[in-house]
Amino acid sequence: MEAAKGRDLPMPVQLTDREKACLGWTALGKSSWEVGKILSISESTVVFHIKNAMKKLRTGNRTLAAFKAIQLGLIKPASEEM
Repeated sequence: MEAAKGRDLPMPVQLTDREKACLGWTALGKSSWEVGKILSISESTVVFHIKNAMKKLRTGNRTLAAFKAIQLGLIKPASEEM
């Protein structure tokens, strides 16, 4: 039987810098409103980026998305000095 040629392998997840920033603060327990204030963007924009990241990471909630991003090495465990 012929070996798979990479067709069945999942594509590596690529997050935008803004998705990474939003997830990093989410990992610290910040709300979308708080993340928006920190990043100087609207709360709805934060929600937009987190939802996009959740889809890319195939997760059902923001906390799991942040955890999975850390686990995959896409973001580093955050600290308050971000």
